[in-house]
Amino acid sequence: MYENYYGLTSKPFQLTPDPSFFFGSKWHKRAMSYLQYGLSQAEGFIVITGDIGTGKTTIANSLLDDMQEDIVAAQIVSPKLSPDELVKMVASKFNVPVKGSTKSDILNDLEIFLMDLHKQGKRALLLVDEAQNLPLETIEELRMLSNFQAAGKPLLQSFLLGQEELQPILRAPNMEQFRQRIVASCHLAPLTDIECQAYIEYRMQHAGWDNRALFSAGAYDRIFQFTHGIPRKINTLMDRILLFGFLEELETLDEEAVENVIKEISEEMFNPEKQTQATTQPTGILDVTTEDGQVKDVEYYKTMLTELVDALDSAISQKIKLTRYIDRLLQKKYKTYVRLKSDD
Repeated sequence: MYENYYGLTSKPFQLTPDPSFFFGSKWHKRAMSYLQYGLSQAEGFIVITGDIGTGKTTIANSLLDDMQEDIVAAQIVSPKLSPDELVKMVASKFNVPVKGSTKSDILNDLEIFLMDLHKQGKRALLLVDEAQNLPLETIEELRMLSNFQAAGKPLLQSFLLGQEELQPILRAPNMEQFRQRIVASCHLAPLTDIECQAYIEYRMQHAGWDNRALFSAGAYDRIFQFTHGIPRKINTLMDRILLFGFLEELETLDEEAVENVIKEISEEMFNPEKQTQATTQPTGILDVTTEDGQVKDVEYYKTMLTELVDALDSAISQKIKLTRYIDRLLQKKYKTYVRLKSDD
């Protein structure tokens, strides 16, 4: 709608990740370098984490877009998959038949497929998006899949992309074997104020913008303040700003125009109304928001959740050890029983 008005050839701020619009900030370039390094190593796991909207999927799509011909790639966006469901999904993504097959059959067919790739001088790559949704036992299943090997090299390599919650999951005590196979990891930070402006201008140029003066310095500052440098939020806001400018027939977009759009978006996003002092009642619960609705003391709660996860994982680990001990004890007693029976 606004493309022709501003002399653009395409929509610059679509929400769907588009590898052709990849913007290399400091951390995005580093994440891409780690992914490319992992590909060159052809083994181990690469882990990329970042907050919602920081561009993890865009990086993955950019990597797939430039994939070498000798790499057969598959990408899954993981809900809460069980280990068996993961195996079925991975196999089906590589076009290995799963219908009516047992897990053992699927693993066998998957290994045959991977061996055939190896004989052709190719290898398989699995990208797991939203990996923080995977239970611990399912991540462990991923590690087991990396045990398919030929000539000392794994036949399947996996990259994990996830939100920040993935980090404490991988730090759990019983994930030590998985951690030892991580060859590189990186956390995507939001864009800085300078990068935010560069990001906007890069996408505008990629969409055909002729670099004529369009945004004021104050507009850039207000965009960064509202979006906190998160690319997806920038895309959403910028799309609306350009639409607003078209509807209002604005040749330049200043801070006032940006502020008008921000007010519209804030109302549409159902932000909670501020309570007046007269109607606010003490609850005995720590208030976690500031007056403008922004979350505060997040690190405190993240630390609490991390400690809780670690405690639960420790308890599970102890139960596993106890179960193994009982199992060994039963096996020992069974062997004694068999020996006594044979003596009779």
